[in-house]
Amino acid sequence: MDATEGSLSPEQRQILLRLARQAVERAAAGQPGPEVDLKLLPEALSAERAAFVTLTLRGDLRGCIGALQATMPLARDVVEHARAAATEDFRFYPVRPDEATELAIEISVLSEPAPLAYAQPDDLLTLLRPGLDGVILVSGLHRATFLPQVWEKVPSPALFLDMLCEKAGLPRRAWRTGLPDILTYQVESFHESPAASP
Repeated sequence: MDATEGSLSPEQRQILLRLARQAVERAAAGQPGPEVDLKLLPEALSAERAAFVTLTLRGDLRGCIGALQATMPLARDVVEHARAAATEDFRFYPVRPDEATELAIEISVLSEPAPLAYAQPDDLLTLLRPGLDGVILVSGLHRATFLPQVWEKVPSPALFLDMLCEKAGLPRRAWRTGLPDILTYQVESFHESPAASP
């Protein structure tokens, strides 16, 4: 997402990326931390915000975990989810110490999710904004989300929703028959420059 009003400054982004990298490398080594002293951080990083941390290794996904609702200061949220992305994403084995330095880290800070009103399933094909909207699908006890970045690989709204249903543990075309609850959100995403990662 391009910088918008209320977005983080380049310095604030760098602080979060530095914390995320420390968290990933410490988690891979079986160490705690890093500690986050909110008194030493800019106010924007102490505000309650929700974030996802995505790890990639040579362009392939290696872990992605985050929160959809803000429950803690942003800096602590990023540390918690960086550690979790490295060690708790059930799709991958935990990151090894020798891998940690090779990982690329991306942070996505979320806006507050908002319900998307629609009457017919096909309405979603025109209401969703590829490249802009993160999508949460909820059907009974089934729930899943895709960040807006997923549109880069899945530009078709129908296929995007099929895959989101599958991620939620539902039949691929369940969005066409069950009228699930759909919420959307936007993200401010940023990642390390090539020189920032060892």
